[in-house]
Amino acid sequence: MLVDGEAVVWDSSRILRRLEQRFPEPTLYGADPAARAGAELFVDWFDRVWKRAPNEIEAELGRPRPDADRIEACAEAMRRHLDLFERLLSGRPFLLGDFGVADCTAFPFLCYAAGRPPGDDELFHRILEEHQPLGEAHPLLGEWIARVDELPRA
Repeated sequence: MLVDGEAVVWDSSRILRRLEQRFPEPTLYGADPAARAGAELFVDWFDRVWKRAPNEIEAELGRPRPDADRIEACAEAMRRHLDLFERLLSGRPFLLGDFGVADCTAFPFLCYAAGRPPGDDELFHRILEEHQPLGEAHPLLGEWIARVDELPRA
């Protein structure tokens, strides 16, 4: 949640858009129209497609008799998406080239591929850690997680 004067903004994507409006420099979405469009597409894909699998796993685990096949299908989607992120990072330090909204959108979820902090036993975080194995197949993603994690925080 972001409280900006009289406005209260919920949802991380809306918060990032609000921050971009209020503080356009440096831009999170890219300076030119093509970069902005790519960033907007990424955020929309992440919200509508990527988030579906871990949310469905969490919902399934909350059922009296979780469907193991459904959980595995969602886990497989999460593993396939790691390959997409790895390819996005080929030859560049951040997901869309320069640090921006894609990194801000994905990091709070992908960072769990590198593990959870001690004492963090939140179910959703365990799902993110368990079903996003970095392993040897995703060295660029592991480096990206470390790089973003080292950035200064306000």
